[in-house]
Amino acid sequence: MQLTAPAARRTGFRDADGMAVASFVLGLLGLLVLNVFLGPTAIVLAAVALWRGTTRRGRAFLGLGLGIADLLVLAAFVQADHTISWSL
Repeated sequence: MQLTAPAARRTGFRDADGMAVASFVLGLLGLLVLNVFLGPTAIVLAAVALWRGTTRRGRAFLGLGLGIADLLVLAAFVQADHTISWSL
């Protein structure tokens, strides 16, 4: 009975690819809602995916950029009406 994955099988790439896609989706969603939470989450996921050597580097960089954009949008709203909530 084998309890661990064989040494030749690398599962880290698949996890890193999933993190890259998740960072992109969360960064995109963060532009619309909950940018105070989703922006930093997208940044962290993108950084971890890049550190683990994802094959989807473009998505990871997009997630990183969108996460930063989320924080910039948040900063603009805080400057405009001195609150972190959206006022419609």
